[in-house]
Amino acid sequence: MEGQDPVYNVAEAVRDGFRRLGDISYAILPRDVAHTLADFKKAVLTELRGCLDWQIGWIDERVAGGDRLREEWRAKCQHQTAADTASGTAV
Repeated sequence: MEGQDPVYNVAEAVRDGFRRLGDISYAILPRDVAHTLADFKKAVLTELRGCLDWQIGWIDERVAGGDRLREEWRAKCQHQTAADTASGTAV
């Protein structure tokens, strides 16, 4: 047993403890109530995941839109600078 990592052993023991508490929390309920509660929790989490996925997509679209605007502004500034240079009004 010399090759085992004590931190891993502690972490595994903590995880096992939480699993056991989770099992107990459902075991104290009647079977149908436990299953109904679990289904409800899964439905809520599924909706949250959908909301998070939508939010992530929205952020990605906004970043892409910002990139497009930045390029448009850069092109307009370059065009304006070229026009000012051509007309001799450059500073």
